Amino acid sequence: MSSPIRFDRGHTDDLMAFLMASPSPYHAVATAAARLEEAGFRQVEETDAWDGSKGGKYVLRGGAIVAWYVPEGATAHTPFRIVGAHTDSPNLRVKPLPDTGAHGWRQVAVEVYGGTLLNTWLDRDLGLAGRVSLRDGTHRLVNIDRPLLRVPQLAVHLDRSANPDGLKLDRQKHMQPIWGLGEVREGDLIDFVAGEAGVDAAEITGWDLMPHPVEAPSYLGRDRELLAGPRMDNLLSVHAGTAALAAVAARPDAELSCIPVLAAFDHEENGSQSDTGADGPLLGTVLERSVFARGGSYEDRARAFAGTVCLSSDTGHAVHPNYAERHDPTHHPVVNGGPILKVNVNMRYATDGGGRAVFAAACEKAGVPWQTFVSNNSMPCGTTIGPITAARHGIRTVDIGVAILSMHSARELCGADDPYLLANSLAAFLTD
Repeated sequence: MSSPIRFDRGHTDDLMAFLMASPSPYHAVATAAARLEEAGFRQVEETDAWDGSKGGKYVLRGGAIVAWYVPEGATAHTPFRIVGAHTDSPNLRVKPLPDTGAHGWRQVAVEVYGGTLLNTWLDRDLGLAGRVSLRDGTHRLVNIDRPLLRVPQLAVHLDRSANPDGLKLDRQKHMQPIWGLGEVREGDLIDFVAGEAGVDAAEITGWDLMPHPVEAPSYLGRDRELLAGPRMDNLLSVHAGTAALAAVAARPDAELSCIPVLAAFDHEENGSQSDTGADGPLLGTVLERSVFARGGSYEDRARAFAGTVCLSSDTGHAVHPNYAERHDPTHHPVVNGGPILKVNVNMRYATDGGGRAVFAAACEKAGVPWQTFVSNNSMPCGTTIGPITAARHGIRTVDIGVAILSMHSARELCGADDPYLLANSLAAFLTD
């Protein structure tokens, strides 16, 4: 393991700004795209014919983005180096009929998305963000980034068992936020959202809206060595991947023997099975079209994929000081110890020995320390887009990430150094 490199606080400051600008997957890809545009990338439409020209390009589809940089001299069979991540986080999502309430309270009907820690959404000031779909088939981003909603907890006086026995929440009855007083009127919420978005409510025919905590990310600790904030699972990786790809595209083409790619998918938290999820055809289609646009054949496509490697970057578990027994006794990742290599022999993570070597080489090249995560045998192991990517596309995939606490909370915690260390290791990987 290499010695730590100098921590650049500017990168983590930029991550905080990225988190604030990205309260939904749709905002996250728009923010990433804007940063890539500044780095010289251009958007290509899936419905247009593609050319094989060099330079940076990207595709947007809903809450997903795939971006790639074709260096001078790339052939049709040049392999790809892919950073994979996901844009969604466990949260609450507004239902198709959102207006509800009782006993003089106006509420918003929501569904629980993914494996969120429900209690972390209680008594928290929430805004509302996402997109509205208009009658003409276009979409409009919405971000009401001020206290608007609140899921109120029951007072302890009315539930004396909450502390000794643990809080018990019913996902249907107890998670509906309040947003005002008075009579429930159908159409109220969307009328309000339309006004905030600057569109006529009659033009809105659909929506994908979600509450989000409005509290800004912040440094934490005596020496400000920790970072607390929302949606770090997994916008931390999206931000690092975007920064790494932009940095690599700015280097001389002679340094690039592969085509660097960022693939950030939606719907990882509920299985990845959608047209914007990792289990859909988006990544494979983009990579294949890139090969064919450069004059390649199916043989070139097969050769390119055979030499391709993907780092699936997602947050992982740092050892918890209050629950150390829940972790593997010999694998205790710590915050600010550098990115983690995730290993599971049952292929809940896609890492194998060869993948470990690829990741170790990237970290050594970047001068970045790294750690290994393995689940306790008595605990079920989570999974990522890694095994999906490996199986669907036949691409060697390695699962990595940053160790955090409070995963799937409305507000998570990581080391303030680790985002910078991750971005450096990704940049080194993309230039190999």
